[in-house]
Amino acid sequence: MPASSSSRGFLMPRFWKVGELAARTGLTVRALHHYDALGLLSPSGRTASDHNSGHRLYTEADVAKLHQILCLKNLGFSLEQVKAYLARADYDPRAVVRLHLAEVRRRAAELGALATKLEALAGALDAADAVSADTFLETIEVMAMVEKYYTPEQLEQLKARKEDVGDARIAEVQAEWPRLMAEVQAEMTAGTDPADPKVQALARRWVAQVNEFTGGDPGAFKSLSNLYANEDTVAGMNVPDLRPMMEYVGKAMAAAGIKFGGQ
Repeated sequence: MPASSSSRGFLMPRFWKVGELAARTGLTVRALHHYDALGLLSPSGRTASDHNSGHRLYTEADVAKLHQILCLKNLGFSLEQVKAYLARADYDPRAVVRLHLAEVRRRAAELGALATKLEALAGALDAADAVSADTFLETIEVMAMVEKYYTPEQLEQLKARKEDVGDARIAEVQAEWPRLMAEVQAEMTAGTDPADPKVQALARRWVAQVNEFTGGDPGAFKSLSNLYANEDTVAGMNVPDLRPMMEYVGKAMAAAGIKFGGQ
């Protein structure tokens, strides 16, 4: 029922019957009854002054709790896990909303990047009679990886960074990577200490290359690190073969006090 005000201007409490709440939220009456049976969400209001005889009603506080339940479910919690989480001594409803917001933004990034990829693919299909299977596979690979590890904001930053740097400089940086990795591998094979000035110079070039891509943004660097830490193939490269090299460069950075992003 709609809110009304008293002569003093105070808002009267609002209440919802189970059917009204189900209709308003898109849930089923059965689901709300199930939450009640589990002790997860029970209506705390009554229609009559006699607390024991009136019809049970959901209050505004119950609606707020229902929102928390649905947020946690959306994050992958089971109902039993939701119940346990809401009973925690350190439970903070604001944290739940922030977690849900982060997840929604992540999904929005996936959909935005997917739209961009599909637009490019649609253009390729319009311009040619056929698109190779490799093109489709490469598109799927990039979609899965980039959308999995980067936030919407980071994707926009990387797009702007690419435009700022320009295609010519990007080509130069891409050409530099194989040369740099070959030099690092040579020092590893020779057993050169990561603290050696030669290796530290290579580490500085490595950091400069990464900063060129990320613009020195720590968040973008963290996402890039997660990508290489969790995937076995990135842009056609065998990542497991690269990890010893990355660890070696990391030791050289630590010895020289070098950090990404100019920190």
